[in-house]
Amino acid sequence: MKLAARLIGGALAAAVMAAPAFAADPIKIALVHGTSGASFDVYSKQSETGFEMGLEYATKGTMEVNGHKIELIHKDTQFKPDVARAVLAEAYGDDDALIAVGGTSSGVTKGMLPIAKEYKRILLVEPAVADSLTGPDSNRYVFKTSRNSSMDMQAQALALKPGKDLHVATLAQDYAFGRDGIKAFKAALKGTGATVVDEEYAPIKTTDFTAAAERMFNALKDKPGRKVILIYWAGGGDPLGKIAAMDPGRYGIKLSTGGNILPALAAYKAVPGMEGATYYYYEDAKNPINDWLVKEHEKRFGTPPDFFTAGGMAAALAVVKAIETAKTLDTEGLIKAMEGMSWETPKGKMTFRKEDHQALQSMYAFKIKVDPNVKWAIPELTRVITPDEMNIPIGRHDQ
Repeated sequence: MKLAARLIGGALAAAVMAAPAFAADPIKIALVHGTSGASFDVYSKQSETGFEMGLEYATKGTMEVNGHKIELIHKDTQFKPDVARAVLAEAYGDDDALIAVGGTSSGVTKGMLPIAKEYKRILLVEPAVADSLTGPDSNRYVFKTSRNSSMDMQAQALALKPGKDLHVATLAQDYAFGRDGIKAFKAALKGTGATVVDEEYAPIKTTDFTAAAERMFNALKDKPGRKVILIYWAGGGDPLGKIAAMDPGRYGIKLSTGGNILPALAAYKAVPGMEGATYYYYEDAKNPINDWLVKEHEKRFGTPPDFFTAGGMAAALAVVKAIETAKTLDTEGLIKAMEGMSWETPKGKMTFRKEDHQALQSMYAFKIKVDPNVKWAIPELTRVITPDEMNIPIGRHDQ
């Protein structure tokens, strides 16, 4: 939908869009991700593959729920906030999508939140991470199946066993994902006695980490006790491998980071024994849904399911559960069904928190194992970190 048309007809469109679907109507779901324009596009493709496989699993291959055929609409945000807003409005308005799922970049997705409110339609956030996506600038039409920065960082803090002897320097990308993540990490350390001695932020496309690494080395090298550089990074650049190559061990400094997609885990072979926490690794979750996903993904694609494949499937399973249980198949009916809803996923049970619509879920602490017969480093499970171990802040309080 063009901008002029949106400005003229927004209120009328919102009223029409909120109308319930009739028995024979298809349910249109828009997948609104960046599939061109950035290295993050691999996350989008995994997410959309997982979503399609999740629909297949949940509907036993019929692609039909309660007599309604599911129709998928694909939209490319190009990783540009203005394009993302335009294609989401187009999905709700011109395409009549009941639900949209996306996006990939946290910064881009944040710009999509007001469009969901304008059209009074559900936006299910997957796989973007930042806490702010369910924060004060969010709204009641936004739900989030992806984990958030607080989950990443509380799990990471638990994996590091923080105490007075722990000193940390951090490296993150200079946008919503990175800054929300480090803010959450510092909050997770509060009261433990651990100290963050340096924070480094770099542009998303940074490939040379020499200057930032030297500043972190200088901040840590003379500290007593345990010294750790925490890296919170998405996409390319390989900061973990490049900083490991600079030999932080000569200062007694260890590296730590969260999990990642399988190709990126190849760089983790440089840090055997490294401890951290992850959202998903296909060998960690033990349940029938994950068993099916692993078997089918390997059969179809020749590889195990990856980080964001599991997230996409979790989102699809949430959508099907909501449609199956909603008393009315419109926005208000879906909101009532989804608030407080629990459902099973490849990671086990997730629950949409009523207050801010963030899905609470388990995380996985790991220790890196290197097997020469495996292309990537293995984040070997040390323990499951359950939702009740994490105190995830409520982001949005209005109803």
